[in-house]
Amino acid sequence: MQIADQKAVTIHYTLKDEGGETLDTSRGREPLNYLQGAGNIVPGLEKALSGKSAGETVRVTLAPEEAYGQRDEKEIRNVPLRKLSADGKVAPGARCRVQSADGFQLGIVKAVRGDYAMVDLNHPLAGMRLDFEVEVMAVRDATAEELTHGHVHAPGGHHHG
Repeated sequence: MQIADQKAVTIHYTLKDEGGETLDTSRGREPLNYLQGAGNIVPGLEKALSGKSAGETVRVTLAPEEAYGQRDEKEIRNVPLRKLSADGKVAPGARCRVQSADGFQLGIVKAVRGDYAMVDLNHPLAGMRLDFEVEVMAVRDATAEELTHGHVHAPGGHHHG
């Protein structure tokens, strides 16, 4: 069976930056399960895996536009400390959730000045060329429930975190 929209796919992957440094890998832990065509993984990787079958290996280098997008300076915002933490204590490097028009976004505190924190809401990998090496472990038809929910369910049942 080939990878196509509405298929449940299981992959092992290694993600490296342009310098060859490993940023993330599923090796040594559970493989990644995703629903093809549902936007569960970056667009360029989804495109590269389309048509592949279990047992195939794919190597692909993605430009930022095909991965996590370009960095956007408008996504660096000054946020009142009281909106980031109950006690108003926030340190540079801390991860935080910021309310935006689209709901909550994750960000990283870059600096604290007075009663405000400078928060970067860009994805940490935005603006980077990324190298993926992917081994397709399994491909199957997604269940009706998985299609409705827009993601693959782990063996043994459905759990939302």
